[in-house]
Amino acid sequence: MAEPLDRQSREGPAVLERAQARFARGEFAEAQALYSVFIGQCANLGSKCSPEDLATAYNNRGQTKYFSVDFYEAMDDYTSAIEILPDFEVPYYNRGLIRYRLGYFDEALEDFKKALDLKPGFQDAVLSLKQTILDKEEKQRRNVEKSY
Repeated sequence: MAEPLDRQSREGPAVLERAQARFARGEFAEAQALYSVFIGQCANLGSKCSPEDLATAYNNRGQTKYFSVDFYEAMDDYTSAIEILPDFEVPYYNRGLIRYRLGYFDEALEDFKKALDLKPGFQDAVLSLKQTILDKEEKQRRNVEKSY
């Protein structure tokens, strides 16, 4: 059962820890709400959030939106994570997955390549890059066949 977002749960880094715990348990709606609270706290001028924590919150909130099939909102969160921490490879990969699913192969390729530039051994990105290249070539082949 979801706990109310009381004053104590909203203060300090505890809210991010609670969001992470909910996310790990697959309680995505609750995690999303807590990530949003944390992001809101960071937006306050007096708040002292590390860029790593804020980028992680955006990335993980994006994941909760991805699981809810809110692809464009998820991409917005991944992009926010990238803007905050440009060397964080995971949101590039996550955004690439959505772009791939939506058929934006060129943009997906850019994201997967960037993730691999940042972390060369990122096996999921390697596999996704290869699949995107294959699917892009297949789509181009079908388009050529249609034109005849």
